[in-house]
Amino acid sequence: MSKQRTAHIISHTHWDREWYLPYEKHHVRLVELVDALLDKLDGDSAFRSFYLDGQTIILEDYLQVRPENKERLEQHIRAGRILIGPWYILQDAFLTSGEANVRNMQIGHQDAKKYSTPAKIGYFPDTFGLVGQTPQLMKQSGINNVFFGRGVKPTGFNNTVSEGDYESSFSELIWEGPDGSKVLGILFANWYSNGNEVPVDEAEAKAFWDRKLSDAEKYAATGELLFMNGCDHQPLQLDLPEAIRTAEKLYPDTKFIHSNFPDYLNELDRALDGRELSTVKGELRSQRNDGWGTLVNTASARVYLKQMNQEGQALLEKVAEPLASVAHLLGKDYPHHLFTYAWKTLMQNHPHDSICGCSVDEVHREMVTRFEKSRHVAETLIDDSKQVIADAVNTSVFAAYGEDPLPVIAMNTTGWTRTGTVTVELDAARLYLREGLGVEETGRRMKAVDLSGRELVDAEGNTVPCTVEDLGLLFGYDLPDDKFRQPYMCRKVKLTFLAEDIPALGLSTYAWVRRDAKTAVQPSSLLTGDKVLENESLKVELAQDGSFTLTDKASGKIYRDLGIYEDTGDIGNEYMYRQPEGTTPLTTKGLAADIRVLEDAPYRASLEINHAWEIPVSADEKLDEEQRELVYFPRRKAGRSNEVTTITLRTVISLEAAGKGVQIETTINNTAKDHRVRALFPTDIEASTLSVDSMFEVAERDIVPAPEWENPSNTQHQQAFVDVSGEGAGLTVANLGLNEYEVLRDGRNTIAITLLRSVGELGDWGLFPTPEAQCLDTYTVRMELIPHSGDGIASGAYTEAYQFQIPWTVCQTGVHEGPLSPVYKPFQWEGAELAFSSLKMNQETGDLLLRWYNMSDEAAELTLGTDIPHQHFYKTTILEEAAAPLSKSAAGCLSLPVAPCEITTVGIRRA
Repeated sequence: MSKQRTAHIISHTHWDREWYLPYEKHHVRLVELVDALLDKLDGDSAFRSFYLDGQTIILEDYLQVRPENKERLEQHIRAGRILIGPWYILQDAFLTSGEANVRNMQIGHQDAKKYSTPAKIGYFPDTFGLVGQTPQLMKQSGINNVFFGRGVKPTGFNNTVSEGDYESSFSELIWEGPDGSKVLGILFANWYSNGNEVPVDEAEAKAFWDRKLSDAEKYAATGELLFMNGCDHQPLQLDLPEAIRTAEKLYPDTKFIHSNFPDYLNELDRALDGRELSTVKGELRSQRNDGWGTLVNTASARVYLKQMNQEGQALLEKVAEPLASVAHLLGKDYPHHLFTYAWKTLMQNHPHDSICGCSVDEVHREMVTRFEKSRHVAETLIDDSKQVIADAVNTSVFAAYGEDPLPVIAMNTTGWTRTGTVTVELDAARLYLREGLGVEETGRRMKAVDLSGRELVDAEGNTVPCTVEDLGLLFGYDLPDDKFRQPYMCRKVKLTFLAEDIPALGLSTYAWVRRDAKTAVQPSSLLTGDKVLENESLKVELAQDGSFTLTDKASGKIYRDLGIYEDTGDIGNEYMYRQPEGTTPLTTKGLAADIRVLEDAPYRASLEINHAWEIPVSADEKLDEEQRELVYFPRRKAGRSNEVTTITLRTVISLEAAGKGVQIETTINNTAKDHRVRALFPTDIEASTLSVDSMFEVAERDIVPAPEWENPSNTQHQQAFVDVSGEGAGLTVANLGLNEYEVLRDGRNTIAITLLRSVGELGDWGLFPTPEAQCLDTYTVRMELIPHSGDGIASGAYTEAYQFQIPWTVCQTGVHEGPLSPVYKPFQWEGAELAFSSLKMNQETGDLLLRWYNMSDEAAELTLGTDIPHQHFYKTTILEEAAAPLSKSAAGCLSLPVAPCEITTVGIRRA
């Protein structure tokens, strides 16, 4: 060919920390690899550089075993021969939250800077699809490129340029996010191992390079050809310099370079010189694909992991960080070190083979422990912060109630005003064992505590209806900062009540006090019929099979046949769902259920539904045969067993007095294998697209897949919710850690949410049995159905769905003066199109950082005020780099335009 071509050979290894082997078995091999790398770099200047897979955790993993090699490692990093960062770990994009991805980038940069400058490479070699906001996140991180292996269909050079339909003529393309951010995309069209194991022998090298050069040129837009020398857990190719010399001898018209990503990008930029490339917009989910190899069903493999992840992320980013920020304003140190530890522990579960649930059983057992460890740190930080805040609230107003008022602080760590049912356990009285009364006498006195004559009041003295459960005599202890542990016996009660209009990121104060009951008002019931729940906005009517009809009184829209369960066989694996051919889904439609009233209180009513459901016990015997023969799952012929088992379903349908949605809690006692359970919610709304929560985005997706899609299933990823809307009506289904949905093409646009998927093998490149992925246990899942006017943003449905993710924080305190008013809100902000994402503190400056993102594709306005003494506001990036101050209004508020789909971070420089 006439044009100059250069073969850029980049040494790397793609390091899955855990996958088909448990972590420590991969760990041993990692230590061996880095040992070999350091020896090679020490002794061979021709081996120029090595890319350490874009994740700084590899440094931690190696130095945990080889701390004596830190200086050698650092020397080569500073010399630019080992490139590190920008991430802490290589995460799955669709199953980890936006804030988790931001912390991942922040911590990766922080750790890399201890050695040298982080590599500004947007590295996603094996991520199972990419979210639409990736270009914006890269740009805000100072990264102008993305290297990735999945999501775009390469078509090959044909003298035309594909445009905007998830296809690219070249391996180089422009990727544009929903906000308009653009980055250079480099698709590993021949995978990230296309330069693996380069031969030294001339004959072998000639055959190798004839094929490899041709393959690369088929897609490359220029003569700058990229060859990735490495693969999953690939040992170092020690003789690469010799192999390059062989290639140079064989191909004098080609320049062979042991290269690195920065050098490759510089040469590529020069060669492109303004050349037109395909532009691909938005999410990269392999939309132009047959639908069989997308790996999307990792979203439902081992659902329990996704639930633990959702809880862990929410506790850290939506509860612990905001509370620690407010507590810091009251004088408490912000525990950056503990947050970093908790985030790192959580993120160690975020690599794609980990959080996707597509590894061997040992891997996922260890993940459960990591989730618990991170959660325990988060809970401790929450407990410490909330007590500091509660003890700073001025509760002296309750002193007027005389004997033993028990103040309670309800804290709302969401970004919007919130109303909902809360529960708190109170020590009605306690005696410390240090008093010397003896255990028996201490217990006797606590049992004798009089709990009568009390009611719950707010700070203005209004009675707040609540239910009280006497939990009896319990043991407890304090762990003071300045003395030995202090055990006590207490009389504990549990209060449940409706907390109304709690300010965003603020609190309201209540107290359980002794007061003669005022004229009793008969509490109203939300039960208006035998199996009917109703408040001012919604009406829920249950059928005998447990399905229900939901009436949205505002729009008049009636949703029917909601809450039917579906069961199908699954002869796939942890990666992909496969329904056996010729089988029909089983459902609970018409299956009689046992229904009873579970709760009837002024603030909430609940109905319990119990099903005993016979389904096939497993797949038939042919599945084992096909697994052993490595039959590709779309070609399997296994069916379902004729033997049946009974699984039990316990469903609790709840409606709160001020509820905008219907909450559903389902407990499944799973005794079956090789199957999938979903909840079905027909919308009967005419729509060709849907809206779904993704990372910093409410993404719009087509309900009908592309013509290339052959898979009968069109399941996809979600985070907090999925929504189908039409003219005048819409239905949002929120979830907690249920990351897979499908909108069925059944004439009713039914939203199907996967609750459980049971499979027995890992899948991919061999047979790896995973009996624990059958999930033979009892699981509880939660959802909320939120009907609305057809606009999920303007109606507040999406706000409700986001708040559903975040637990309330409630804390007991004493009667005292304090700097915080009984109803306290540190910030005031407006912006209907904006979703609040985080409040935290910057480690270097001590500034407060607040983040929002625009849910809409229209420009918005953020108005922000605060009573916190401060010098100025400023706008910053996700890396929290300080910028010039922003102007404030005469009232001291910030008014900031927010572009469509923009992620906006505002810093507050405190006075």
